[in-house]
Amino acid sequence: MKTLLLKYKSVIKFILTFLLVYMVLTILYNLYLDASDGSIYYPDYFTHLVAIQTESLLNSFGYHAVLIPHPDEPSMKLILNGTYLARIIEGCNGVSIIILFLSFIVAFSGAFKTTLFYILSGSVLIYAVNLLRIVILTIGLYHYPEHANLLHNVIFPGIIYGMVFLLWIFWVNRFSKLNKKNA
Repeated sequence: MKTLLLKYKSVIKFILTFLLVYMVLTILYNLYLDASDGSIYYPDYFTHLVAIQTESLLNSFGYHAVLIPHPDEPSMKLILNGTYLARIIEGCNGVSIIILFLSFIVAFSGAFKTTLFYILSGSVLIYAVNLLRIVILTIGLYHYPEHANLLHNVIFPGIIYGMVFLLWIFWVNRFSKLNKKNA
């Protein structure tokens, strides 16, 4: 058993580090959500910010977008050219995806400055791509409502998770300590 533990030490360390960072950040994020009362930013700051930026981008693309707080649930109703198309919920804000990304990068950490820079730049990239994903999804739902399920449940999650996966691969191959040990 000891030889197995020694043989797979780096794998065990990665899994434990990933799980620890992911659990701590998820607990902190859930505490933040529980503390968000929606009095200033409804339903919470990050979801509200994504909703406002989505509305702004859609308007800059020539559509008439309007946000209305949902009366029955913590979300923002998105109305495009007079048609209620979608609701922006907490899961749309990208924070959970950023937590997943960050946990992996910390578990495969490299030099401190490089790791910190990659976490920050990767998080900004994920946030921006997620925002564009919501905008393009909204436009797609407006023009192709018959494909709503495919767009929302397959194509657009594939885009954001695929990008995160590519960021992970790039990190492991270029910057992680693991790659430097195997070189």
